Amino acid sequence: MIERRTFNSLGHADHGWLKARHHFSFAGYHDPERLQWGALRVWNDDEIAPGAGFPPHPHADMEIITYVREGAITHQDSLGDRGRTEAGDVQVMSAGAGIRHAEYNLEPAATKIFQIWILPRESGGAPTWGTMPFPRANRAGRFVALASGYAEDADALPIRADARVLGAALEAGEAASYALGQGRKAYLASAKGAFELNGQRIEARDGAAAQDEATLSVRALDDAELLLVDVA
Repeated sequence: MIERRTFNSLGHADHGWLKARHHFSFAGYHDPERLQWGALRVWNDDEIAPGAGFPPHPHADMEIITYVREGAITHQDSLGDRGRTEAGDVQVMSAGAGIRHAEYNLEPAATKIFQIWILPRESGGAPTWGTMPFPRANRAGRFVALASGYAEDADALPIRADARVLGAALEAGEAASYALGQGRKAYLASAKGAFELNGQRIEARDGAAAQDEATLSVRALDDAELLLVDVA
């Protein structure tokens, strides 16, 4: 089963400095049919104006993954961490028992991100933060783990969840596949470029919720930059 969620059907908010689309219920947007997808709780498509951002605020018991589509995001938190994550790269914050953080766009142009929240396998624990570059060439033509809760994905940023976040960069006409385990759910979106998922056309920035599919077969219709979340 694959359910396409068109970009125009997503929840949305315009705060001036922030333009957001919500794949799942979030803040002022509530849809009882789109509360979460397995352990995937939030997928926000955010555009942050230059010089603006999210001031310090708390989180607990959530794995928060940020994929930067354009521009860069600058992070700082109550652990003393500070870092800049730029387009194509990923940051992960395991909120654990509690952390305060801020995320700002200090760039001269708008920053565009996918922000993904995944429920952890257990509550509590010491909070952590990390960022890592993922050059496009390293995920050309295939899905590569960007963040993972599994030890075998040693080159990915660690998360405390039974989940993987994967990325792929495909040229128009190029194909890739991903084996989805029994009882698992997947959610896909393209930062840019349309693609086919098991023969169904998905436009850029649409969402695609998949379950009961042994294999996810993707073919890029344009040059495409894909993100896939695999959760229980």
